[in-house]
Amino acid sequence: MIKIDSDKGLVTVEDENGLQSHAIGTPEAFSIISKAWLRSGWDTKYVYSFSWLGRPIIQLPEDMFRIQEVIFQIQPDVMIETGVAHGGSLIFYAGLFKAMGKGRVIGIDIEIRPHNRKAIEEHPLFDAITLIEGSAIAPHIVKTVKAQIQPDEKVIVMLDSNHTKAHVLAELEAYAGLVSVGSYIVAADGIMGDLVGAPRSEADWSWNNPKAAAEAFVKSRPDFVIEDPPLPFNEGQITERVSYWPGAWLRRISK
Repeated sequence: MIKIDSDKGLVTVEDENGLQSHAIGTPEAFSIISKAWLRSGWDTKYVYSFSWLGRPIIQLPEDMFRIQEVIFQIQPDVMIETGVAHGGSLIFYAGLFKAMGKGRVIGIDIEIRPHNRKAIEEHPLFDAITLIEGSAIAPHIVKTVKAQIQPDEKVIVMLDSNHTKAHVLAELEAYAGLVSVGSYIVAADGIMGDLVGAPRSEADWSWNNPKAAAEAFVKSRPDFVIEDPPLPFNEGQITERVSYWPGAWLRRISK
């Protein structure tokens, strides 16, 4: 139960300790409201209402704004993204690279539908994009991607295709070796673990999700840690991200 009393400036929530009230202007209240907003946004398909430079993007704007900060900080030469869909995120990343004067994006999908391929290939930013069709974990696809990366290039990876724990774990194992020290591999949509019982969810999402895959991966990989990137600017009280990607950021700390 959550009650928001705007007249009194209070947010009240019922948890295992009973009723807890917080001033609406506190980080605690912000966290409660944000989690409710994320759930409401899932139920209403909020992320299906955005596009970037003409292509549907199907991402939470907060997540895209945050990854923009990371891309600018890291200045990668290559971004690998598994999962293409309509191509909006590929266009977003390609635009960032154009603005920075360096970089390109490789998009991989098991099926790139003809109308989406046509729209992406005709987009003004397509010269910074390479499309590869096939399963991201198929050995010949992984080999094709690796062949396009030069030894001295800085790489960041975004995993946003099949979100089962097994598939994401296989993607992590396939592409983590390409991630540069100090850069990240991002396992999107770990919010699935918090959505069991919601519309369009499955009962096994409590364990069968990208966040669980990331946690399993780092147990055997001391060269990676799960760590949110530092905020480059923050004059407010909030340090917790509002995100569909909780526990997603795996930073490479060593070879």
